[in-house]
Amino acid sequence: MKNKYKLSQARLDQLKEELNYLQTVREKEVAEQIREARSFGDLSENSEYDEAKTEQGKLYSKIAEIQELIDNAEIIEITADGDAIGMGYRVVILEDGETVEEVYEIVGSQESDPRAGRISEDSPIGRALIGKRAGDEVLVEAPGGDFRFRIVKAERR
Repeated sequence: MKNKYKLSQARLDQLKEELNYLQTVREKEVAEQIREARSFGDLSENSEYDEAKTEQGKLYSKIAEIQELIDNAEIIEITADGDAIGMGYRVVILEDGETVEEVYEIVGSQESDPRAGRISEDSPIGRALIGKRAGDEVLVEAPGGDFRFRIVKAERR
């Protein structure tokens, strides 16, 4: 069974644009680098040729990776369950004992970037937030230890 990758429609569109760029513009650039490197003569000692072929391998790997994501994308829908937090929500929390609020956006696993505040619904905090509402107290069971926080604000993005 193939993995399904949860993506927003916007992220799927970005991936399609990137794939198109890689398959058209970038592939031609790399092919030109290889042609140019071949013109330098002996391929056995041609570092430009080796570099161009390595770049081509990386490009084809990236194309295959993006194609896999696109082919197995599962578009996430923004939940509409009243005020209950779900995918596509921006949530402001305040951890017990802290004075600085943290802001998270709940996204699909392929869009997560914890440093940028974009967390997967499959992450410990994401799982704890799903279905909750502003004002709720939440316990997160995380590998680094459990912690509590209060949901200050939740809004659909």
